[in-house]
Formats: sequence, structure tokens, C-alpha cells
Amino acid sequence: MASNPAAARVLFDRVLLGARLARAAREGAVTFLLDRAAEDLADRLLAVSRRFAAATDLWTPGAGLGEAVRGRAASIERVAFDPSEALALPAGTLDLVVSALALQFVNDLPGVLAQIRRVLKPDGLLLAAMLGGDTLTELRQSFAAAEAECEGGVSPRVAPFADLRDIGALLQRAGFALPVTDVDRVVVRYDSAFALMADLRRMGATNALRERRRSPTRRATMLRMAELYRERFADPDGRIRATFDIIWLSGWAPHESQQQPLRPGSAKASLEAAVKRAKRE
Repeated sequence: MASNPAAARVLFDRVLLGARLARAAREGAVTFLLDRAAEDLADRLLAVSRRFAAATDLWTPGAGLGEAVRGRAASIERVAFDPSEALALPAGTLDLVVSALALQFVNDLPGVLAQIRRVLKPDGLLLAAMLGGDTLTELRQSFAAAEAECEGGVSPRVAPFADLRDIGALLQRAGFALPVTDVDRVVVRYDSAFALMADLRRMGATNALRERRRSPTRRATMLRMAELYRERFADPDGRIRATFDIIWLSGWAPHESQQQPLRPGSAKASLEAAVKRAKRE
């Protein structure tokens, strides 16, 4: 299905996001989530009994994901971050598209999924991981409460994340066959909210929302946020929890060899007859 770019809400400043990803790479990126995703992706590909001739890594920060795929694909090309979200590849040329922790920051996810579907060959596979669900819910709640208390209002701080059902529906809308989604919840513990925010900076994942507040946050608000975070989300030892939900999504470009759902009314035996037969037995 074609996407309507005019209808897509522009949530992210993608130019700013690119600059922050570049800064994180210069300063020494924090990669524990990416490393986990790369290891998991390699395991998931092992369950697919085929090798892929032509593969692309779409917008994943760093090169670790490509290394994880290299044993399952004859060749893999890396598509670098693109603020425009354009996937300038010919239609029907790829057997595999992978992506890790990048798709949560696109403005037009339905459009991007449709582009991926377009460049896949029949029976080509999309396998991706993105942040979603309750990711950073603790930080979101703590900032909202602190701003309401200290400043009398709330500004956008943490990006909105899609949930599992949304992603499954978008895969179907984009025309993928056999869509599958699941979630891997990772809970990380930190000494303080400020330690968490330092890691987010070195992931390139600090606030890039277009509607973000442009003036510096008051010191009192930041201190109150950290205090509320500890009050609400600390373990008995005083360390705080931070949730990251990694949503996994996969789908295939349709092909006649794939398992097809039965047409309505095509069943050869009725449910009623099966129940009666079970009762007799």
C-alpha cells in the first residue's frame, strides 16, 4: 500500500537526530542494547533454513549488526542514516533487510515499511528490532510529574513509542505476508536518573522531538525529576530501574510457495460435525 507523506505527522527532527548519533559515535557509543539486538537477530536468522544472496542493514547505528548477519548472507550492504527516510534502492532487488534500534525514530513508519516491502524480492525477509511499548516509561513519568510541580506544565521529553499490536497492523498494511511480532523487555539498573541520561546521550537517543522545549531545563526541575524517579522506581538497594522494550518484527514479501490461509467457506468439514464426532468418541 502506498504511503501518503502529507498525512505523516512529523515528530522527530531527523537532522538533529543524525547529529546526535554522530556525536555519540565520536564520544564512544553505549552499545549494550545494540549488542543484545545483534546477538538475538543472529539467533533468529539461524531458525530460517536458507541463505540470503543480497542483504541490507537499514540505518542501524554502528556496524555490529552487519557482522551478525554476515554468515547468513552472501553480501550485505549498510544503508547509512538518512534524515529524509528515503530508501533509494531498485524494487525487487533484496533478499533480506535487517535493522536494529532505528525504526522507532522515523516519522512515517508505514511509509518506510512500504518502501522495504517494495525493495524485497518475492519471498524476501524483513527482520528488525525497534524500541517500543513501555520503553523509558519511568523517565517519562518522572519528568512529567517534576515539570507539573515545578513549572506548572509538561513539555515533550520522551518520544512516543508504538506498541506490539500497532506494529503487527502496520506490517499487514504494508503488504507483508506471515507477519510476526514479539517483545524483549530489558530492565537496566542505574545509580541515578542522571546516569541513565548520560547513557542515552551516548546512544544518540536524547530528545529530538520537533516540539521539544528549546530553553534549558531549570536545575530545580532536573533535581526534582531525579528525586521522584528514585522515590517511585528504586529497588531496595537504592538503584533505579529503566525499562527498554525491544519490539521484534518480521514479515515476508509474498510468494506462491508460502503457506496460504484458507478461503472463507473452503473447509471440508464443519466445526459442528467435528464436535459431534468428538462427543461420540
